[in-house]
This record gives sequence, C-alpha cells and structure tokens, in this order.
Amino acid sequence: MSDALPLRLVLASASPARRKTLQAAGIEPDVLVSGVDESVVVTDRAEDLCLELARLKAEAVLTRLRPGDGQRTLVLGCDSVLAFDGEIFGKPDDAADATRRWERMRGRSGVLHSGHCLIDIVGGRRAEAVASTVVHFAAISDQEIATYVATGEPLAVAGAFTIDGLGGAFVERIEGDPGTVVGLSMPLLRRLLADLDLRITDMWTKVAPGNQSIEPLG
Repeated sequence: MSDALPLRLVLASASPARRKTLQAAGIEPDVLVSGVDESVVVTDRAEDLCLELARLKAEAVLTRLRPGDGQRTLVLGCDSVLAFDGEIFGKPDDAADATRRWERMRGRSGVLHSGHCLIDIVGGRRAEAVASTVVHFAAISDQEIATYVATGEPLAVAGAFTIDGLGGAFVERIEGDPGTVVGLSMPLLRRLLADLDLRITDMWTKVAPGNQSIEPLG
C-alpha cells in the first residue's frame, strides 16, 4: 500500500446509489449525512453548483470527525445536477414538477454533472473535480411519464431520473461514464486519490465466502 495506515472512507451522502457504486468497486464506506442546506448556493453554472455543494457536504462532515489512531480518514462529498435547456435541474419540487420536466426532456438530451470533493482529514489536503456525461432520453409517452412519476423514484434524484433503477428504461444512451449519472464516478475518484498520493487499490476490501466478513485486501 502507498500509506502505512489503513484507509477509511467516509461518504458524506445519504444516496444508496453512491454507496452501492463504491461497494461494487470494492470499497466499503462509512456513511455520514452532511445535512447541508442546498439552497444556500446560488449560481447559473451547473458545474459550479454541483462542485460547491460537494465541497460544502464534505466540509460539513469533516467538522464532525477527529483523526483516528491507526487509520487515515478521507471524506468524500458528491452532488449531481442536470443541465437542460439552459436550466439547472436538481431534485424535483414535487410530482407535478417531475412531470413537467419529463414532458420537456423526452426525446432530447441533457448533461448530468457530478461534483466530487475528497478531503484527507489529516492536514486537510483535498482534491476536487466535476465529471460530466451527456444523457439522451427516450421519447416516452404521457402514460409512461405518469406511471413513472407515481412510483416516487424521480422525486428523490437530480434530474428526475435514474439509470440504475426504473428510469433506466427511459434513457436511450449516454456519452461518458455511467457512474457520473449515478452520482459518483469511479474513474474520477481514482484520479482524485492519486492527487492525494493514494491508489484506488489502497481502498479495496474483499468479502469472504458467504459475505460473512469484510477484510482489507493484502
């Protein structure tokens, strides 16, 4: 490993999709929700908005942690927004808002931006960047929109859609890293770790047969 101390990653997000993305990539994070009020950041640039919110989330969680003996702790903040028709789409306000968005988005495309801020609790070193992916939406019917919105899924996610859930059927294709659309880009995280003189492989864990335990990889 590139550091003598074992590594701990704290994910400053309540998103199950982000946590599952890390777990699927061999990283078992701790989760600590930031509680940041997202309305405090006002900007007309989607890239600036998602990065500033990612930064605020990581910083908010950082203040609640202390350096631990025998481990090196990193905090990862993420935030995603959809840029569409010159507007910024975060989570819809309600079902009516989600419906209006889908009526506009169907058959067209937007850009999903995900900001990432990674902070090393010791010394406060940080690395941050935005990953962006073009999303092409299917020309879905009014009935499909109504049924999808009624599930509640689009109300909980930026842009009112997912690619790893029910909404995946309504995305024709993407141009870029699919992890960006889920809300966490593993290739970008690898680069951010490198900026902090770490390797993504330093974060890997493995699950024993039968999922009985998790242990660091040798």
